[in-house]
Amino acid sequence: MRINHNIAALNTYRQLNSAGNAQSKSMEKLSSGLRINRAGDDAAGLAISEKMRGQIRGLDQAGKNAQDSISMIQTAEGALNETHDILQRMRELAVQAGNDTNTGTDRGEIQKEINQLTSEINRIGNTTEFNSQKLLNASAGSVTAVSPAVAGNYTLTLSAAFGNGEKITIDGQEFTANTTAGTTNATTGVFASDTAGNQATNLKAVIDGNATLSAKYTVTVAGNNLTLVQKAGQESPTGPVVSDTGATANATQTTNTAGKLREEAKSSFSTQIGANENQTMTLDFTDMRAAALGITGTAAAAGFTAANTVTDGTDNNANEAALDVSTAANAGNAVTKIQAAIEKVSAERSKLGANQNRLEHTINNLNTSSENLTAAESRIRDVDMAKEMMNQTKNSILSQAAQAMLAQANQQPQGVLQLLR
Repeated sequence: MRINHNIAALNTYRQLNSAGNAQSKSMEKLSSGLRINRAGDDAAGLAISEKMRGQIRGLDQAGKNAQDSISMIQTAEGALNETHDILQRMRELAVQAGNDTNTGTDRGEIQKEINQLTSEINRIGNTTEFNSQKLLNASAGSVTAVSPAVAGNYTLTLSAAFGNGEKITIDGQEFTANTTAGTTNATTGVFASDTAGNQATNLKAVIDGNATLSAKYTVTVAGNNLTLVQKAGQESPTGPVVSDTGATANATQTTNTAGKLREEAKSSFSTQIGANENQTMTLDFTDMRAAALGITGTAAAAGFTAANTVTDGTDNNANEAALDVSTAANAGNAVTKIQAAIEKVSAERSKLGANQNRLEHTINNLNTSSENLTAAESRIRDVDMAKEMMNQTKNSILSQAAQAMLAQANQQPQGVLQLLR
C-alpha cells in the first residue's frame, strides 16, 4: 500500500476537472446562445462564420443603399411631375394664343404667364436636390456634358446604269429610271439613266425635288456617287434606307459618318447595391431645365421673344428668351416645341420609374440573400439549446459523481493505519 501517491485520487481528480471544464463550457454556450464563443471552440467554423457575417451585414447595408437611391429617384420624379403640369399649362396657353380672336394685348398677357412658368421650370431644375446634391441641372455627381447632334454622311454609289423602268427606293420614296435622255421629272419621280455618267446627277435632281427627302438630306454628286448628308434637326443614327429593283444591283450604300442624336447634359450617381466590390448601379439624371427642354432660346431668334424674359428661377435676372406667342404662327410653333418638351419629361420620368422598379426588386433579392445566409451562419455559430442542455446535464452528473468518488479515494490511504495496531 502506498500513501505518497494516491493514484485513485489523482485519476478521480483528473476526471473531476474534465467534467467541470465540460460543464463550464456547456453553461457558457447556454448563457450566450453561441456554439462558438472563442476561436478554440471551432477554428474553421469561426473563420467561415465571420466571412458570412461580413456578407450578411454588407447585404443589409446594400438594401439600405438601394432604399436611399429610391428616395433620390422619387425626389427627382416628384419634381418632374410638377414640371409636367407646368408644361401642360403652357401648351394650353399656346393653343389659346393661336386663336386670332385674341388681341395683341390678350396675347401679351398670355406671354407673361408663359414667361413666369418657364422661369419656374428653371427654378425646379436648379433647386431640386437630395442630400444637398442637385439632381436636375447636371451639376452634381459625375457630370456628362452636352453631346451635340452629329449629321450622318452617307454615300450612294451607282455602280451601273439603271435599265428602263428599274426603280430605286430611298426612305420609302420611289424613283423610276428611264433610258430616254431628258426625261428627268422631279414631280413624277422619273430620272434619266441613258448613260452611267449622268444618272447620278439626274437622280439628285429628283431627290432635291422630293419634299420628304429634300427636308432630310443635302445631296451632292461626284461622278457616280451621291453623298446624302442629314440636315440640321434631322440628325439620326439611322441612315437612308435604300433598295433597288431590277436585273442587277445598281446602288451600294456606304456610311461615312454615322448620325447621332443630341444628348443633354446629365448627372450620374453610383449606388452600391451589393455586398462586394463592383456590385453597383448607375443612376442618371438628365438636365431638365428650360433650355435643355428646348423651350427657351436666344432673344430675337425665330420663335422666341425679342428680349430675354426668363430667369434661372433663383433670382430676377432674365437671361433667356421664352417661346413667343405674339402671333398665331408663333403660337403654333410654341405648341410643337412644348409638346416635344412634354415628351422629353415623359421619357425621363419613365426612365426613373424603371430604375425605381429595378431597385425594388434588388431590395427583395438582397433581403432574401441575407435571410438565407443568416440561416447558414446560424447553423455554424449558434448553439442547439436542447442538445447543449443534454450535455450540461450529463456533465453536471459526472462532476457530482467525480466529487463523490474523490472523497472515497481520499479515504483509501487511511487503511494503512490498521497495520499499526
